[in-house]
Amino acid sequence: MSASDQRVSVREVADPEGMHELGIELGNVLRAGDLVILTGPLGAGKTTLTRGIGEGMQVRGPVQSPTFVLARTHPSLVSGPSLVHVDAYRLADAAELDDLDLDFDGAVVVAEWGAGLVETRDAWIEIVIERRRGADEAEEAAEPDWSEAPVESRTVTITMTGSRWAEETL
Repeated sequence: MSASDQRVSVREVADPEGMHELGIELGNVLRAGDLVILTGPLGAGKTTLTRGIGEGMQVRGPVQSPTFVLARTHPSLVSGPSLVHVDAYRLADAAELDDLDLDFDGAVVVAEWGAGLVETRDAWIEIVIERRRGADEAEEAAEPDWSEAPVESRTVTITMTGSRWAEETL
């Protein structure tokens, strides 16, 4: 793919509610055959974004992390495509993803930790979620008090690759 086949959008997302809203926005434009690759550290908001996608697509929920089952399918409630939510963390390569026999053509596939698994697709969206790291993070990591963890904004970079995304506005 050439650079002209890619469109990049960068957004600042203030909080989990904003991440969910971004997901709803994405869910409203996704259609059968779309692949969304999510990248970001633990706790970045990948599953929160996917919950929003599911809400925007109007699929049966709840949408939750598929960590222990590798993939969950959420059927549409409105005759649209299903949402297949994949946790690719434990998959070694695209061949293992293929072994899951996912419906890439008839569903929307959202793959957390899926970078590097898109070689066989013509078009996809890659979303990289980054959070700021404070100067005192190493000290805080030693004894975290999760009940008082601050809500940190995220930088979300959305790269749309392929002709499917040439005209779409996000």
